[in-house]
Amino acid sequence: MSLETETLQATPPTSTFEKLEDKQEFNWRQCWYPVTFVQDLPANRLHSFSLYDEPLVLFKNKDGQFICLADRCPHRTAKLSEGQIIDGKIECLYHGWQFGSDGQCLHIPQLPTDAKIPVNACVPSFKVVERQGMIWVWAGEKETAVHEIIPILPDLDKSGFVCADFILDLPYDQTYLVENVIDPAHVAISHNGTRGGGNRKNAQPLEMEVLENSVQGVKGRWRGANNSNEAWKYVDFVAPSLVLNTAYIEKKDWTFGLALYSIPLGKGRCRLLARGYRNFMTWGVKLRPRWLDHLNTNKILEQDLPLIAGQQAEIERLGRSLKELYLPLKTSDTLVIEYRKWLDKFGSSLPFYQGYSTWKNVDNGELNSKPVLLDRFSRHTLICNSCNQAYQVTNRVKQGCIGVAIALAAVAILADDSRIRIAAISVSIAAIVMSVMAHTLKTRFEHSYTRH
Repeated sequence: MSLETETLQATPPTSTFEKLEDKQEFNWRQCWYPVTFVQDLPANRLHSFSLYDEPLVLFKNKDGQFICLADRCPHRTAKLSEGQIIDGKIECLYHGWQFGSDGQCLHIPQLPTDAKIPVNACVPSFKVVERQGMIWVWAGEKETAVHEIIPILPDLDKSGFVCADFILDLPYDQTYLVENVIDPAHVAISHNGTRGGGNRKNAQPLEMEVLENSVQGVKGRWRGANNSNEAWKYVDFVAPSLVLNTAYIEKKDWTFGLALYSIPLGKGRCRLLARGYRNFMTWGVKLRPRWLDHLNTNKILEQDLPLIAGQQAEIERLGRSLKELYLPLKTSDTLVIEYRKWLDKFGSSLPFYQGYSTWKNVDNGELNSKPVLLDRFSRHTLICNSCNQAYQVTNRVKQGCIGVAIALAAVAILADDSRIRIAAISVSIAAIVMSVMAHTLKTRFEHSYTRH
């Protein structure tokens, strides 16, 4: 399922904004953030991540509940994520201190049996819930968590819908990711010729309108200006972590949605959790291996990746406002500018941000003009369960075929019977061919797409 919006008659979603309270100030601590898809969470292993550079660790307790703690042992500040899970508790591998579901310390090996565990030997804990196959963490105090404002997708609770999920770590701030995915004008050029992507022949001026800009986010719509009969397409930014595209063909009762969730891991780092869903032509999603879909999706996103990373590096090097640096067009950049202005108006509580006229805690001049970009293996394969398993299988097939080829080559050398020799050589060559094919596929899980 492509990460690009499909050409369907579109209708605006009505449920996402309605769930949010109408408040005048935005507080990033009073929000839910997506961490990962449940299917990508390693079994019986710790999952480390961060939220605005605050290290956190996620795991399951013995009751199967998801637990999130600060990734820091109170003893000597070692990372708990380097530890292990023992009987549903997390153990620090430095000195063996163990912690429970609420971050309370349950065991200290070095403490005498008659001594009490210190009251302050505890770890901050965070509220975690699972919704629609995604893990969400509440950034504030547990008692303040409001489950009703998790930006779930109501269509996924209906029968007949299927979804395709994709996860990727990116080397730039969340605000640059949101700017990228809220911008329909770049698709025809950046993703020209990509399956499910764009066609540069379709590049044209766009009609763009902002329907709402509030503390809850931005609602907008757009369509190509070259065809006055083209249907409007709707895009919502739901603060702080969702850009939602939806489309609907009423006559056929077809619905398509593309939910682009994200989490700000830290400065210069964010994570994308993309979910495409539909209730038509579902057989393709059901039959096609997830890892195969991801090969194309990675390519689409890697077409944008160096451009956005370089964009952020240059903006931070110059140390000037986007209002001074950008030359926006109403027929291209209306939604992008509206989102940056939303940050101007509501971003003051964020640890850092780049608005249109304002910014906060931006590292001016400290980034290289050619930032280091991690490879596909580090950004995606390591954190995607499907691609990780396919990668391991492919590597084993490669090694196995090499072993078979060597063994059969030896048989061919030692065999006296010409028929055995010919058969051994033939199968050895086939094994070599399979090894080369497996190696070629293996590299697609490791290396990024490049245009040249």
